[in-house]
This record gives sequence, structure tokens and C-alpha cells, in this order.
Amino acid sequence: MRVLVVEDEPRLAGAIATWLRGEAHAVDVAHDGAAAQERIGVNDYDVVVLDRDIPVVHGDDVCRAVVASGATTRVLMLTAAAEVTDRVAGLGLGADDYLTKPFAFPELAARVVALGRRCRPAAPPVLRRAGITLDQSGREVFRGTRYVPLSKKEFAVLAELLRADGAVVSTERLLEKVWDEHADPFTGAVRLAVLKLRRKLGDPPVVETVTGVGYRIP
Repeated sequence: MRVLVVEDEPRLAGAIATWLRGEAHAVDVAHDGAAAQERIGVNDYDVVVLDRDIPVVHGDDVCRAVVASGATTRVLMLTAAAEVTDRVAGLGLGADDYLTKPFAFPELAARVVALGRRCRPAAPPVLRRAGITLDQSGREVFRGTRYVPLSKKEFAVLAELLRADGAVVSTERLLEKVWDEHADPFTGAVRLAVLKLRRKLGDPPVVETVTGVGYRIP
């Protein structure tokens, strides 16, 4: 998924981003509300992990803007305020979930995944097509009975192609969902990842290139 972490404490923001990237998500980071709004206006995020008390533009206003936009983006609000009234207020703004500091990183990651499922059509935990089996929770891929070891990027690309259920997935869509904002669209990162994926999946090839459009698994 594509995730935006909005946290004004750089060390905590970096730790959250590192953990989520370890779960194969594409993660961008903003340290204030204005930067968050700028990124949200440009990128299609599945989930925003939003510290409520941030500078320039308050987290409450960022949350309101996300909700008012009508986007499918889900908001996980973080705060040091643990009172019930604070949690109720955050949810009342339109946040989809609320987590108090300090928190356990595995729990935060699990909540992000749960919210991500709600921002797109539900997909089964195990995806199957063209003899390929991808277990999203176990992060395992098989072609027939052969285990296929994939990098995090390769796994994420394959998951997007399988979720498309035979439809073409554009290069832009793959960049949007698998890479973060630092990815250069002219580096050929998607093409290289697909090339490596094809090699690992083996023959006969199952990932088809649709010239000028993108890729699909028919």
C-alpha cells in the first residue's frame, strides 16, 4: 500500500516509516500539516498515519481535509492524549482509527493493513492466477508447488498484478502503489522489477507487457 506518515518528531517518523517499509509498503513522510496536505493533494494514499498535534496546520484540520475531499484514504490518528474524550473527538473528526502513544509497532502495522483493506475492494488473503499462489499474510509465493523467493518490491508488484484479476495495471499505478515519492519515473524501476519478477517466476512467462500501457497476468 501507499502510506503517508505525518509526525513532527523526526526519529519517531523515521522509525514508523522504516517499520512499514519492512512490511513492503511504500511510505512517504511529512513533518508538519502543510507538507502533509501538499503530499495528499498530489499522491493517492491508502492510509495516512497522522499525529494529531503537529505544527503549521493542525492534525485535526488535515483530517478534516482528507474527509472533505471524498477520497478513499483512511486516517489512523496518533496522539499522546489517552483520555476517552480525546479519542472520541478524534474519531468525530472523521478519523477511521485512533492509537495512543506509546504504541507497539506491530500493532500500528496491523491497524494500517486493516484500514488499507477498507480503502479498496476486498481481496482474499491468498491470491491465485495462472498457476501462481500469493499468500499476503505469510508473504509467500508459489508457482505450482515451487516456492519463489521475491524481494519486497517484487512481491508488491506481483500482488498488484494479481489483484487486477487479468486487467492491465499501468506503470504509473505500480509506481504510485509500490514506490514512494522519491522514485524517479524515468529510472525504469518498474520495468526492472518486472524483469526480475519474470526471471524468478520462470517459464512459460506469465507477466505480459501491454506496450505503452502497462502489465498484466492474463
